[in-house]
Amino acid sequence: MTTHIKPYNIKKTDIKPKWRVIDATDQTLGRLSSEIATLLQGKHKPSYAPNLLTGDFVVVVNADKFKVTGNKLVAKKYYRHSGYIGGLTEQTMEEVLARFPERVLTQAVKGMLPKNKLGKKMLLRLKVYVGDQHPHEAQIKGDLEEALENAPPAEAKPAPLVKASIKPDDKKTTKPAKSTQKPTTKKKPDSADEMNLTDLTIPKLRDLAKSKGLTISSKSRKAEIIEIINADKRN
Repeated sequence: MTTHIKPYNIKKTDIKPKWRVIDATDQTLGRLSSEIATLLQGKHKPSYAPNLLTGDFVVVVNADKFKVTGNKLVAKKYYRHSGYIGGLTEQTMEEVLARFPERVLTQAVKGMLPKNKLGKKMLLRLKVYVGDQHPHEAQIKGDLEEALENAPPAEAKPAPLVKASIKPDDKKTTKPAKSTQKPTTKKKPDSADEMNLTDLTIPKLRDLAKSKGLTISSKSRKAEIIEIINADKRN
């Protein structure tokens, strides 16, 4: 019999984005941008769907303190056109960082996102700031409080055992007194009458019946042998 398992498809009502803070200090521009793009798209979640906005909000602080390799500060160029004839503007990364340092990181992340309406919505969730301050403390604090509320209760650890310190003078008083009474041992039954027949095996029951002169057939069961022995006791 074949079983069909319906795959789970996430809905918009099930999406709960979180707020994440990333410090760009001394991080490589390319690796930092790819990490931010992954968070914005939601590819780090098992509930990722390419047609839905499953990513998180990302707040980047110290956006002017990242590092680049090679001579990208001079070789990397940004182009902008005003729409008029001869309106092409060309700037190097060093010139853009001097005026608008947050644009460099934003453009790097934009190039790693989908080129559609969903990609534009993802880019709106990226908040880039030059300093180490940002105005999103309320959202981040709300996410932290919600996570603490939904967290399972921690199991209470047992209290550690504390050994009582015994002084040298108290050693004599703490020793238990030796009991003069001997431990009582259970007496073994002297005769077959005192035995519990149900605890004996069939071979032992046959030996017991043979010692009493009783004839037991080879096909007799345990209950029948016990009944024969008990009948002999009553007689």
